[in-house]
Amino acid sequence: MKKRIVCLMATCLLGVSLLAGCGSSSDTTGADTSAQDQTSEDSGNKTIEKLNVAFVPSKDPDEIITATEPLKDMLKTELGKEGYDVGEVDITVGTSYEAVGEALSAGTADVGLIPGGTYVLYDDGCDVLLTATRDGLNKDSDNAKDWNDGKPTEKTADQVVSYRALIIAGPSEKGQELAEKVNNGEELTWDDLNSANWSVMNSTSPAGYIYPALWLQDNYGKGITDLEHTVQSDSYGSAMARLASGQVDIVLAYADVRNDYVDQWNSEYGRTGSIWDTTETDVIGVTPAIYNDTVSVSKNSPIMTDDFKEALSNAFINIGNTDEGKEVIAIYSHTGYKPAKSSDYDNERKAQELIQELNAQ
Repeated sequence: MKKRIVCLMATCLLGVSLLAGCGSSSDTTGADTSAQDQTSEDSGNKTIEKLNVAFVPSKDPDEIITATEPLKDMLKTELGKEGYDVGEVDITVGTSYEAVGEALSAGTADVGLIPGGTYVLYDDGCDVLLTATRDGLNKDSDNAKDWNDGKPTEKTADQVVSYRALIIAGPSEKGQELAEKVNNGEELTWDDLNSANWSVMNSTSPAGYIYPALWLQDNYGKGITDLEHTVQSDSYGSAMARLASGQVDIVLAYADVRNDYVDQWNSEYGRTGSIWDTTETDVIGVTPAIYNDTVSVSKNSPIMTDDFKEALSNAFINIGNTDEGKEVIAIYSHTGYKPAKSSDYDNERKAQELIQELNAQ
């Protein structure tokens, strides 16, 4: 009951909409269960008539559908090697993150590529199989000062399953005041932070809201809702533009956000110095690690046996190990997949509980 209340609260906050293409998913019924028990005379494999895969709408749905079209045949091929002949792979994009979580819980989607936060909110109805990997960064310190060496934060060949959120101060007078204290090894006080203007993202954003809220709670016993001066940005681009102009002193963002806006910092946002200069941006806080997106499966899908879950895991891992597969999953900035377990997302659970408590106040 507590889990359902949390899910309903989150749904009220975020706005629930139905999963696009749910009607086409209605074929996921008992008929598939009998189909799975059938054995192909040609291959000796078990048969799955239809596999419903749902993606969250983190980008334009048409763009996602186009980019992931090759995934259908890739999954069929790899699952065939694992002992399952799949007749049809149906890929849909949910109208919201919550819609995909609801579809997994209902069993109308068999597989969902969803963020950790969505998985945690709906883990009574779905299991996590895999965590997506991404390129690592050459900085990963808990100490904010270590990020402020004036050099770019560069990607490495290492594949990692988590990333950091950063609290970044900009070139404004207040931003530089806070950065100077951090770079001198001084501790920031709550009054220091509360006197600044903050750009935050939507309350569902792990890097732009949730994990920084957890950082504030852990270090100051406060939350984002306790800050006196906040503005919500609709994108990281608008947040960085506000930071550059001095409209805000602090932004909340993922660890390599400056890589993504290094050119715009000068060409569009009007700054003359490099975004990496310590007189332009400085890290003043580093959050705990945020685990990457998941490949999760429905607990209520009739085709989702333990053997088939293992086959799916192997299929996604194998796809992520090929150049063609990497090209497809790059739409979500995934570079591959590694096995995951529920406890990997305990920090996410803690963060979600904190957000619910703060929003209930």
